[in-house]
Amino acid sequence: MDRNLCRVSEASGSPGLQCTERSWILTDLQATRDLGRALAGWLPAGSLLLLQGPLGAGKTSLVQGMAEKLGISEPITSPTFALAQHYSQGQPPLVHLDLYRLELAAAADDLFLQEEEEARALGALLVVEWPERLSLQLTDAWTLTLNHRQEGGRLAQLREPAIQMDAGTGA
Repeated sequence: MDRNLCRVSEASGSPGLQCTERSWILTDLQATRDLGRALAGWLPAGSLLLLQGPLGAGKTSLVQGMAEKLGISEPITSPTFALAQHYSQGQPPLVHLDLYRLELAAAADDLFLQEEEEARALGALLVVEWPERLSLQLTDAWTLTLNHRQEGGRLAQLREPAIQMDAGTGA
């Protein structure tokens, strides 16, 4: 699997996607969806992806691109009111959470832990919008931050999971 998302994104033919290492300038909605498709083809099944960014930054549009790459044909909408959407027909399946309405960290944590357990059992890709509502330390998560740019478009930045130290060796 090609771990160079720049090359994967460039191969999609999207003229609106500019990439520098693990940062992308997304010039339009199509470029945001293209990045979602690239990420879905690149992240291993069972991955946890946290999506951060203000309202309207493109989080759900990115998930729409991911779902398309995973072979999900049903419409992808923000699960703001449902809180969680499960797409079992995807290869791998997709679980999409939106924690925006959960103001109490304990409620967000409870929902996340329930959905994470189900996602792991399915081998699903778990995508979480508004992860800042959680109080949990998710060191095994990828984090994608989307922000509006003054010049127009969006800036997307991907952070890898933190490397966990082995408690037995202290390394």
